Amino acid sequence: MFHHVRSRIFAAHAISILLWASAFAGIRVGLQAYSPEHLSLLRFLIGSLFLGILALFFRIRLPELKDVPAILMLGGLGFAVYHTALNYGEMTVSAGVASLLVTTTPIFSALLALLFFREHFGVRGWVGALISFLGVAICSIGTGETLLLTDGIFLILLAAISESIYFAFQKPFVEKYGVFAFTAYTLWAGTLCMLFFLPGLGTAIAQAPWDVTLSIVYLGIFPSVVAYLSLAYVTSVVGTSEATTSLYMTPVLAFLIAWVWLGEGPTLVTMAGGVVTLIGVLLSTMKPRLSRRTVKHQAF
Repeated sequence: MFHHVRSRIFAAHAISILLWASAFAGIRVGLQAYSPEHLSLLRFLIGSLFLGILALFFRIRLPELKDVPAILMLGGLGFAVYHTALNYGEMTVSAGVASLLVTTTPIFSALLALLFFREHFGVRGWVGALISFLGVAICSIGTGETLLLTDGIFLILLAAISESIYFAFQKPFVEKYGVFAFTAYTLWAGTLCMLFFLPGLGTAIAQAPWDVTLSIVYLGIFPSVVAYLSLAYVTSVVGTSEATTSLYMTPVLAFLIAWVWLGEGPTLVTMAGGVVTLIGVLLSTMKPRLSRRTVKHQAF
């Protein structure tokens, strides 16, 4: 049972990282025909519909009235603010620099988890996080970009902070309602907040090329639903700090996916940064043994 849970943690980590890495290229494609706010809304309308279909096969516990404000807040921050700010940021910031800025999310998450939940990351975890951040910085340098202070950078940092709040405060609700129910309620809450962007969406869909719209369908189902379910499961088992540290691998895979999907080949410096990032992630997350007393099986 212990080794089975550890295998599930690894698989869930891998799914989250791979799907979120692919989202950077998908967003680039979506912005070719959609405004940032229409991209966000359409993506999560699709994700909400997909979750609604899945909900027919799961018995979801209704949230208690006292938890509704927190669920609305987390959904608004983790979905509406994060994705809309990221979309706007990527209009002026390259994928490499955007990836670097988004990887501040695990650091913010670990700090919040330490302050509010007394989760201890440990010296090894913090050293690994710093090494990983250095690796992502090297990846960004490999793109030839510089970190000039722009509105786009501020927006992406806003996205990272809002997402870190979502990750840091989700654990008690995941334990209370389960992975699927919590993800469904917060995603629906985030989509509700984005209905403000509804005017003009129908026209945008009618005018957009089908392949661009198809990329948003992919974003709505896989990075928006499957990846969040996977990371919520990991968080419920090992805590916020360890669950989010492996997200440092996301930019490395994002470069590779952009190479295949968009033809943006990584440089030697970028690949070297990827190796450094991997070393940091392994140092932070690959432990000889996970204490049996701290592993809790969390059902969906």
